[in-house]
Amino acid sequence: MRRTDRLFDIIRILGDGKLHRAQDIAERLNVSVRTIYRDMETLAASGVPVQGERGVGYTVADQIALPPLNLTPAELEALNLGMAIVAEAADAELRAAAESLAEKIDAVLPTQTIAEGDAWKFAVYPFADTARGLAHMAPLRSAIASRQKLRLSYRGTDGALTERIIRPLQMEYWGRVWTVTGWCELRADFRVFRLDLIEVLVPLPELFTDEPGKRLSDFRP
Repeated sequence: MRRTDRLFDIIRILGDGKLHRAQDIAERLNVSVRTIYRDMETLAASGVPVQGERGVGYTVADQIALPPLNLTPAELEALNLGMAIVAEAADAELRAAAESLAEKIDAVLPTQTIAEGDAWKFAVYPFADTARGLAHMAPLRSAIASRQKLRLSYRGTDGALTERIIRPLQMEYWGRVWTVTGWCELRADFRVFRLDLIEVLVPLPELFTDEPGKRLSDFRP
């Protein structure tokens, strides 16, 4: 059983409002008691209102529970943008709620592409980065779908500004920061660009076709 699935199962077990011993949960999920202790710490750190202690038992405080949801990338973008906007608001309570909500979402996002040990350290970028990056979402999605080249003014993490022409191939989400993978004509190689570091994005009239060595299937991170 994946850890994410086990955490969902623990939340469902605790959802009845009763006190559950770690030993009973461990036997039910066929794992060690020590594993349950670690899972409880993870749930608490992710914002789930777990109450209790080792040797006594655990329960979940009153909360509004939603069933597991399957979100499309576009729906996740919309949710992410909403949280980014609220997190920049002057209302301290709303900012805190947005950050807590983001942590809960980060905790249940698919983690197959990152190491298990880092799966619960996803929320590492400020919301303002998300808001900047999302401005480029629409033209990027359109360019990927139509196989249209793009000109980028890109400021790297070192502060250097470069002009790139890329073949956009895929967008990915990495904990509040979106990236686009593409073939960069300047470097004659694949590159991954953070959307929030793109200062100017211009669709070009030139289209591209799949060429050996320049396809997404050829990319090896």
